[in-house]
Amino acid sequence: MPDTHPTPTAPGGGLVPAPLSIDGPGRGTVRLGADTALAAGPGTEDTARWLRDTLGAAFGLPLPPGSGKTPDTLDLAVDPALPPEGYRLAADARWGVRITGGGPAGVFWGAQTLRQLLGPHAFRRAPLAPGRAAVLPEQTIEDAPRFAWRGMLLDVARHFLPKDGVLRALDLLAAHKLNVLHLHLTDDQGWRIEIRRYPKLTEVGAWRERTKLGHRTSPLWDERPHGGYYTQDDLREIVAYAAQRHITVVPEIDIPGHSQAAIAAYPELGNTDVIDTTSLKVWDTWGVNPNVLAPTDTTLRFYEHVLDEVLGLFPSPFVHIGGDECPKDQWRASATAQARIAELSPADEDALQSWFIRHFDRWLADRGRRLIGWDEILEGGLAPGAAVSSWRGYAGGIAAAKSGHDVVMCPEQQVYLDHRQHASPDEPVPIGFVRTLEDVYRFEPVPPELTAEQAAHVLGAQANVWTEVMDSQQRLDYQVFPRLAAFAEVAWSRLPAPAARDYQDFTRRMAAHYTRLDALGVGYRPPGGPLPWQKRPGVLGRPIDGAPPNV
Repeated sequence: MPDTHPTPTAPGGGLVPAPLSIDGPGRGTVRLGADTALAAGPGTEDTARWLRDTLGAAFGLPLPPGSGKTPDTLDLAVDPALPPEGYRLAADARWGVRITGGGPAGVFWGAQTLRQLLGPHAFRRAPLAPGRAAVLPEQTIEDAPRFAWRGMLLDVARHFLPKDGVLRALDLLAAHKLNVLHLHLTDDQGWRIEIRRYPKLTEVGAWRERTKLGHRTSPLWDERPHGGYYTQDDLREIVAYAAQRHITVVPEIDIPGHSQAAIAAYPELGNTDVIDTTSLKVWDTWGVNPNVLAPTDTTLRFYEHVLDEVLGLFPSPFVHIGGDECPKDQWRASATAQARIAELSPADEDALQSWFIRHFDRWLADRGRRLIGWDEILEGGLAPGAAVSSWRGYAGGIAAAKSGHDVVMCPEQQVYLDHRQHASPDEPVPIGFVRTLEDVYRFEPVPPELTAEQAAHVLGAQANVWTEVMDSQQRLDYQVFPRLAAFAEVAWSRLPAPAARDYQDFTRRMAAHYTRLDALGVGYRPPGGPLPWQKRPGVLGRPIDGAPPNV
């Protein structure tokens, strides 16, 4: 017999991220069953479809359209008096559940909270016990995010992630109320976006002959060719799927460094008066690559044509152009580069990198978009409208905010999720500093030295998932979770100062959240350490001892 009298979840349901306030519980419970109607007001249609796809599938509920005037209703509405991404969720046995958002996104985040309140079964794709009602206690939750940019970078250039993996990542971001996917599409090791004007970018640039296993000093190789790319229709689907979940996909096309895959496809893009660029292949190892773009008009026109097609695929107001880790040795040796430098003021290689960045800042601004780049774009002067991803620490973000530039805080010492989670030798391919779940939970995106006016330039925060040593979905899951849950709470919730945060309460709520991740099939790192099949013995990493510097 199906269990028609399940135990309701506790008030608040171990919510992650934590909401602003929970009022309740009442004495009663609210049941969503076969007779529950779904009333979707204007602006809530996407959330209504999502609820039918998720809760409807998980509990076998038809959720037919309703008027919102019957006592057994799941009612969705927009109220502009609330913050745009804020919501109010009210569950009352007299009339059901009402989710009111300040805008369509707020309604959707309220629906994500409802799903968590209904327990781990709400995260399954088919009912375990057909006929079982979905039950939650009476309560009212008020909530709104702290930051507008709550993001995760996914590096698909180093190790390609097929389209289904990206769609899964979007679902996991949405489940944690994260709203930006920064898609790192090009690098030395692969070009992952179809550009119809330049087919060799994917015919040649999307494939490498072999891959270094582990850190670049490792003696091990995977001798199989590796690669793949997204067609333009794939990317349109990804963007549409994200938009239904109120997630913005920000594309990254790297210039002027991290460009060997492009140069391998089109050798004229490189510094041909310094090296034989026709001999270059898509890079098969890791690190900072000396082969960078040549500062020529040909290069500018090429990337303008690339970005023309990128803008047609991604409606994001921001386009990321990289700008990091660009060695200047080839420019110093290149007569062509030196001639270009002589035209600039100041006349040096940093100014040449700034020349690249400023050109594309103007080009994007003329088309109604904004440039964002890694904090090296500050070197040589930053274009007025550009925004900064502060990765080398806080310093670049602080300098940018003090200069009036918008900032996304993603310091590697705090929120690079390729860094290891424990000092144990059992950690698979240990990279970088130890960054535990608690360390990420105590990350603070706004440095104390910023004034309130300067702090307003901090758009939000982002966790970065670089995939040099993440060659499978299993490895991604292990490195990203559960730390992404801690990061999501930092980006969404209004937490106290890091030292005052109640980590014990967070771990108690995570006990419930692990069961949701289990239902979703996420292969997270268990609190007690890696399971035998999560280890990678013999694959060399690069652990760094001690606490990371606060720079």
